[in-house]
Amino acid sequence: MVTKDMTIGEVIQKNPGAAEILMSFGMGCVCCPSALGETIEEAAMVHGIDADEIIKSLNYSKEENN
Repeated sequence: MVTKDMTIGEVIQKNPGAAEILMSFGMGCVCCPSALGETIEEAAMVHGIDADEIIKSLNYSKEENN
């Protein structure tokens, strides 16, 4: 399960397909070193995106892949 306090790096490491989902929310630089250390919540705040919506999408995607 993905949570808001996980870093982008952790999420992508556990599910490489998460990068595509994050980019679909407007997070185009999800693989740059500084972004990898940000939490989902921090990145959402910087981009003006609802973190809960991102989490829902990431967890839904993860369930589909299991």
